[in-house]
Amino acid sequence: MDTPTLSALLGQPLSTSEVLLAIAIAAAAGVVRGVTGFGAAMVMAPPLALLLGPALAVPIVLLLEAFAAAPMLPQASRLARWKVLGPILGGAALCVPLGTALLTTLDPQVTRRVIAFVVLGFGVVLLAGLRWSGRYRPATGLALGGFGGAMLGATSIGGPPVILYLLAGPDDAATTRATLTLYVALSASLGLAALAWRDAIPLAAGGLGLAMAPLFMLGVVFGGRVFARLSEQRFRRVTIWLMLAVSAWVLVA
Repeated sequence: MDTPTLSALLGQPLSTSEVLLAIAIAAAAGVVRGVTGFGAAMVMAPPLALLLGPALAVPIVLLLEAFAAAPMLPQASRLARWKVLGPILGGAALCVPLGTALLTTLDPQVTRRVIAFVVLGFGVVLLAGLRWSGRYRPATGLALGGFGGAMLGATSIGGPPVILYLLAGPDDAATTRATLTLYVALSASLGLAALAWRDAIPLAAGGLGLAMAPLFMLGVVFGGRVFARLSEQRFRRVTIWLMLAVSAWVLVA
């Protein structure tokens, strides 16, 4: 059974089962976000780009990342390393508009494959155990934030370089997770602002994002509770393999 309103807004047929699939993807991504503080975009973006097209998938992912993870933000703001996060966000603010310009000009098929390649590459790096070996420096944070911001604007996935940087630091898991949580939420807000400035947020993104938000938020809350009980290392490994499998499927689909 088709959903005519969404179909008209999207310019393509979208069945009830596809809407439900998008909601299920958001729920799974919310759990990942709740446990690790990151990873939701990497779980959501490849399948949603295939299902909906990048021009719609990217703003939906950014909407969920920016607003629906609100339950995590108060605690994260108390634990995060703001001195480390500040330069990263500064770099992101400078370079997000470059990424959004690419999103609005590149062929959707090319963008979809770029998203899948980004997730595949980052997953392989994590599985290999590679880590940033330098110290926290403002200039390094600014550069990595800029690179991540450009990636975020184009693909909704801006975390990989920043995640590798923060995971290599001396902070404990809770502090690192809090810093990542704030980076993801605040950088997603920057991405949305850049898309809005270019008038590149489809009306359908708001409606479908609203439909996906409740289960995404429940997933975030559930994942946050699981964080205290589950082996984070094991969960991350399972999540990475999931991201690799989904991205490989998107590349050949």
